[in-house]
Amino acid sequence: MSFPSYLATGRRVGLCPVTPADGPEFTARARESRALHAPWLFPPATIEEYEPYAARLAGGEGRAGFLVRELDGGALAGFVNVNNIVHGAFRCGALGYGAFAHAAGRGLMGEALDLVLARAFAPQERGGLGLHRLEANIQPGNTASLALVRGRGFRLEGLSPDFLHVDGAWRDHERWAVTADMCADARPPGPATGGFA
Repeated sequence: MSFPSYLATGRRVGLCPVTPADGPEFTARARESRALHAPWLFPPATIEEYEPYAARLAGGEGRAGFLVRELDGGALAGFVNVNNIVHGAFRCGALGYGAFAHAAGRGLMGEALDLVLARAFAPQERGGLGLHRLEANIQPGNTASLALVRGRGFRLEGLSPDFLHVDGAWRDHERWAVTADMCADARPPGPATGGFA
């Protein structure tokens, strides 16, 4: 089995673009992970749901999508999307992400999110998204997701009541955010990760 070229790599995972060819593996992993994801998120679990999802991300208009693959064997570990990208004076995007059940709790998504942050904050002329800020809106009971952003240096900015319609109801979400400056201040310089510099 062959996979697309990695856009960026870390020690254990790499980021790949979302493509239509990934549909069978992505949807199988989503079905295997229903118990892990519910009631927080509902990624496409059928090819009919996946095709428009992949097309939206491939369109590039205001969004960027990344598949997270384990470097050892290429298994699909999760996904990270940057949605609602606005440039100009705002230069912000909203994160959406999920680990698949076999990869949960192994630190792979933390590594993947570090790669996405580097790409999001890199200048566009270097292949990055050229953003200044990323936001993550998380339901207060989603402890795994809260731990992930806390571990990446995001700050809590407040609570948005009835913010997103999830699982049939309007749900409260905590607003977490990180800026390019915060990432630069929090992380010592290290070896570059491959793919976009």
